[in-house]
Amino acid sequence: MDVSVLREAGLTEGEAKVYLALLELGSATTGPIVKKSGVARCIVYELLDKLAQKGLATYVIKEKTKHFQAASPSGILDYLEERKKKIEESSRKIEDLLPKFMALQKSAEPAEARVYLGFRGMISAHEGTHQRLSKGDEYLSIGVPEEQPEHYHSYWKRDHLRRIKEGIRCRLLFHPKADRKTLKNRNSFKGCEARYMPFEVNTPVWITTYNDITVLFMISKNPVALEVTNQEIADSFRAYFEDMWSRSKPFK
Repeated sequence: MDVSVLREAGLTEGEAKVYLALLELGSATTGPIVKKSGVARCIVYELLDKLAQKGLATYVIKEKTKHFQAASPSGILDYLEERKKKIEESSRKIEDLLPKFMALQKSAEPAEARVYLGFRGMISAHEGTHQRLSKGDEYLSIGVPEEQPEHYHSYWKRDHLRRIKEGIRCRLLFHPKADRKTLKNRNSFKGCEARYMPFEVNTPVWITTYNDITVLFMISKNPVALEVTNQEIADSFRAYFEDMWSRSKPFK
């Protein structure tokens, strides 16, 4: 069985494998659990203990030997609810400390270039539009790829709602073969205008620029974003964008 859902719920791969093994085995000692799950014998007790702490595993002692079994699968929902509460509590603490963190960041010299890895890294790179732009400001994106994974689209839809609340505007130039539904969706958000580029450029990279920041985003098996802080570079890409925008047509 695929363990990805359990991993998304917060379990490690090893914990997920052991939990699934327990579900199938019922009550079992560590030997069958190791054989069924495929985890190393030297860490099985550690994984079982972590599952017990999460309320997902229990044990009884029979003839001086521990027999482990999975807690009710509904316990996963209880664990997720508890995890949600902890995340919300941590979020509130971070929110209270954010001004101090921002002050520390501003006191340091800005990085000339910064690399962000993975989808979460790309989100962090885009987060700069919220941190550095004010109401009435705008960011520009050019070369938005024709295809993006569905979880990218889900993120952008949520991000546009946040952008609207902050009063930030944006203009987006998409690959000419991008789905019309995507452009229709982006244009449905206040303060966003999306168009097709006037000609086709086949590349997985798109560029976002604002203030003195230029960010190159690349969708691949291992997504990456490169953020460059330089006014001349930002001005160059802005001029490139405006030229392309002047040759594009409003979306209909």
